[in-house]
Amino acid sequence: MANVAVSAGGKAGSMTREEKKVIFASSLGTVFEWYDFYLYGSLATFIGAAFFSQYPETTRNIFALLAFAAGFLVRPFGALVFGRLGDLVGRKYTFLVTILIMGVSTFLVGILPGAATIGIAAPILLIALRMLQGLALGGEYGGAATYVAEHAPHGRRGFFTSWIQTTATLGLFLSLVVILAVQMLLGKEEFAAWGWRVPFLLSVVLLGVSVWIRLKMNESPAFVKMKEEGKGSKAPLTEAFGQWRNAKIALLALFGAVVGQAVVWYSGQFYALFFLQNILKVEAQSANIMVAASLLLGTGFFVFFGWLSDKIGRKPIIMAGLLLAIVTYFPLFKAMTWAGNPALAQAQETVRATVTAAPGDCRFQFNPTGTAKFTTSCDIATSFLTRNSVPYDIIAGPAGAPATVKIGDSVVTSHDAAQAGVDAKAADAAFQKQINIALQTAGYPLARGVSSVPEAKLDAFVAANPELQLDAAAIRAGESKTVSGADLVTQKLLTAEEATGVTEMAVFSIPGSGSFAMVAAPEDVNWIGLIAILTVLVIYVTMVYGPIAALLVELFPTRIRYTGMSLPYHIGNGWFGGLLPATAFAMSAAKGDIYYGLWYPIIFAAITLVIGMLFLPETKDRDIHAE
Repeated sequence: MANVAVSAGGKAGSMTREEKKVIFASSLGTVFEWYDFYLYGSLATFIGAAFFSQYPETTRNIFALLAFAAGFLVRPFGALVFGRLGDLVGRKYTFLVTILIMGVSTFLVGILPGAATIGIAAPILLIALRMLQGLALGGEYGGAATYVAEHAPHGRRGFFTSWIQTTATLGLFLSLVVILAVQMLLGKEEFAAWGWRVPFLLSVVLLGVSVWIRLKMNESPAFVKMKEEGKGSKAPLTEAFGQWRNAKIALLALFGAVVGQAVVWYSGQFYALFFLQNILKVEAQSANIMVAASLLLGTGFFVFFGWLSDKIGRKPIIMAGLLLAIVTYFPLFKAMTWAGNPALAQAQETVRATVTAAPGDCRFQFNPTGTAKFTTSCDIATSFLTRNSVPYDIIAGPAGAPATVKIGDSVVTSHDAAQAGVDAKAADAAFQKQINIALQTAGYPLARGVSSVPEAKLDAFVAANPELQLDAAAIRAGESKTVSGADLVTQKLLTAEEATGVTEMAVFSIPGSGSFAMVAAPEDVNWIGLIAILTVLVIYVTMVYGPIAALLVELFPTRIRYTGMSLPYHIGNGWFGGLLPATAFAMSAAKGDIYYGLWYPIIFAAITLVIGMLFLPETKDRDIHAE
């Protein structure tokens, strides 16, 4: 019997060979999910160059939005489609179909011709493949969790299903290893030209192994028993969501468990990485290594908390994880700032900007695809300050007046990029230069790069940068390199008109005079402290995520289980979780506080904690085969 404490042929506390095969076969599809997720994110620049760059900005923005939608918003619809099939025809064959669709779609991205070859058809086909992947992923997790749980011995479902939760780490490492290996083998130029396709093509290996193993698996015993007894649902969608007794379970699963799990999950991994790279300005590769190290250290806790949930219950562990996140997120992220960029943390404590703006000039800067344009003088100012992690207050100014930014004793006037007759690019460059100088003077950790200045523009450059106190004669007396007229244009040192008749010209390199960048000095980055903080955040993730698969499976009756659990899972993770980084950033921009966006996960975690504590039942002792 499938629901006895000890599986046939196995000792208490150990897994049989067949049980290990069930877990491995089911988990491999979830590895696929994360492998593809990280591939698309890591290679987005190369994909954009191949499929989108030939089109006008508006068209590119539409494609970016569709790609985003395919990655997050389409998944709940896949949950409905494949959840219904899983409850009608079986777990095994349905998530065999999902792995085929997902794997073939990923492989086809690797061989899809670019826009230069087939024109507008290229991005359209890419979006279609991404949507197929999103639909398939919507059915994959529910199928894997249901299949494993229905094979698990009674009293060990938390432990068995927790193995599925570890696969995000494997997918991350696998994608990073494949990308780095291909880059090393081909070199940067070849990788950019065509080598980025290789990681997508190699996914066919994962597909082949997964399909081969899944073909050898047996149908879930709970599903077979239900079919033999004639208790299957003829209309899973209607029964799951059209009948209140089941629909309320789905709502309870969503708001009493999954929403909180999703925001803690995304905060502990994706937003933490975003915070390191974009807010604290820790070098990207270093941030990736730190997050990878924390995942490596924390991954075992998925299995631990899955096992523990079989002993003390799913609910206490998930609720405890939510409570810890609610109480400690602010101190942990502030500690992350001091460990990652202490100079920035010190500057934030001592210097705060003041933005004076006309009423209605400031908007909520929600930008999930990174393509929205904010053109008012207030939006330009606050967006710049937020990107550079500068806290600020907004006060009302006179109607019609451009926004100003006060930092210490310096006042910098912003500009409206949409105003007629204004050279937006030049105005923005002037604004950013002035405000960066003010921030650097106030103590913010800004570094200034090297400028390459041709002889013909040297005097004008010196005059335009009086704060540097440059001496044109001294620069001319120093070292220079000779550059041909054609290369001067290619390197954008001169325009084609300015280079007319020029065969060659001296170019001077002037340190500390180029563009500004907020930086975390490598020597100041506390690696051990950051990895420790990130590991704590990952442990919170393991607490809420490790037992969630078993909980969701146990909440729903066998006849609608696949359908019932898949939809709340993908709405919670795809919508509430997936929108977290963009929403948190927009909230921080609106408030002028880099930590303000943390209220997003805290509020939703608190909602889930209250609903879960009051209404969510404990499920660990339910006999899921008896329904």
